[in-house]
Amino acid sequence: MRSIEITDSQMLLGSDGEIVNPGWARSLVWQYKRYMIRAPKYRIKEWDYYIVIHDSIGGDENFAAAFTISDDGYIGLQSVSLLHLGSNNPSEHTQTVLNLFPMGRMHMPESSEAGNSHFKNDRLRLLYQKDENERHIKCAFKDFNNGKLLKADIKLEDPGMQSMVIATPWDEKHAFYYNQKINCMKASGTITFDGRTYTFDRDRDYATLDWGRGVWTYDNTWYWGNGNARIDGHDFGFNIGYGFGNTSAATENVIIYDGIVHKLDDINIEIPGDVSLYDMDSPKYMDKWKITSSDNRFNMTFSPVLDRAAKLDYKLIVSDQHQVFGRMSGVAVLDDGTTIKIQDMLCFIEKVHNKY
Repeated sequence: MRSIEITDSQMLLGSDGEIVNPGWARSLVWQYKRYMIRAPKYRIKEWDYYIVIHDSIGGDENFAAAFTISDDGYIGLQSVSLLHLGSNNPSEHTQTVLNLFPMGRMHMPESSEAGNSHFKNDRLRLLYQKDENERHIKCAFKDFNNGKLLKADIKLEDPGMQSMVIATPWDEKHAFYYNQKINCMKASGTITFDGRTYTFDRDRDYATLDWGRGVWTYDNTWYWGNGNARIDGHDFGFNIGYGFGNTSAATENVIIYDGIVHKLDDINIEIPGDVSLYDMDSPKYMDKWKITSSDNRFNMTFSPVLDRAAKLDYKLIVSDQHQVFGRMSGVAVLDDGTTIKIQDMLCFIEKVHNKY
């Protein structure tokens, strides 16, 4: 596999609206400027997605929360999920607010390193604040479920460690994918809902930011997995995925260990019964999965706990999602050959088919 690491600061797009130098990086070396995009406004997609997971480690009070602010051109999708991930009766609830034709009016920041993302209407207030070494999620969601209010106030430590950054084109003209995954952010704070307080513990709980800007083709299927854990006193995270454009220059498969990125080759995510990219019904999502890398540095089994399945069909806009949470076990090998043993790491892997 060809893997081009970009280290010099540069503009993401040229005057023709195409990526100048496709590849991967350890930070936002590419400068994204919305005005340089040559595709129509309704095709531009900008999103900030946070996932925060609490693992009680040996107990059964495991939970997670996910927050999305997005401007997807002809539609904005703002959502919050609360998930109970204990082996005893796992469950989840997701609530979504749609806003039509934002097309840049949400003023999403052009970098993840500065600026705030926010959405507000009469039902949902969601704010992401970025300070020097910290990120802050604030949320108030009226009638999140059965008329009850959900509130969140979560702080994430972001001291400037390395991250996974990728810039890849699609084969279609003016279409591109620019994405950053920031793993291993220590999480603290609370969510309150239905008379219960969910507390994140910075000594063992982590968050990931999925920050993306780009122009997508209309019909896409992708696989994406991510997770974080404290292993023998070290911060460990991983990001794996494919289906995001032409990856001949680079993929987004990495291990993060004590703030340093270790690059992996191609990844294969094997879901039992999954024989077709666009077949979303045949895979046996709750059976045990197998994940391997072509360089033999990432070999895992994944035991599902909960399938967060969601399907929307508005004819022109279709989304069929299976975000599966579970526990991963196996081995990961760092660049220097050090083997990290993973045991029952709480994380997620998803298969998603979207037309939008």
